[in-house]
Amino acid sequence: QVQLVESGGGLVQPGGSLRLSCAASGISFNIYSMAWYRQAPGKQRELVAAITAGGRTNYVDSVKGRFTISRDNAKDTVYLQMNSLKPEDTAVYYCNGRLVSDYWGQGTQVTVSS
Repeated sequence: QVQLVESGGGLVQPGGSLRLSCAASGISFNIYSMAWYRQAPGKQRELVAAITAGGRTNYVDSVKGRFTISRDNAKDTVYLQMNSLKPEDTAVYYCNGRLVSDYWGQGTQVTVSS
């Protein structure tokens, strides 16, 4: 059974930082492309950052220079380090694993507010 379990969300003030983690099980993690998506209220889910099995990364323009995606294949875990957070980063963040099929985590809430 495939499971992607996110953690690390919460409430943070503007300018603050959070690190999201996504622990995978039931898949050969090291061959999967992994990604973080987010969905704000009333908006469509959007790709935030992705990392291939080989470690190549890409980011949505709005988070470039602020967010960093990384993976630890020994721990079957992907991370999203989020710095200089803004209120518009508020959303539910979802972990995604993709090879032939897509797998999703349950989501973790990130709220940026003073």
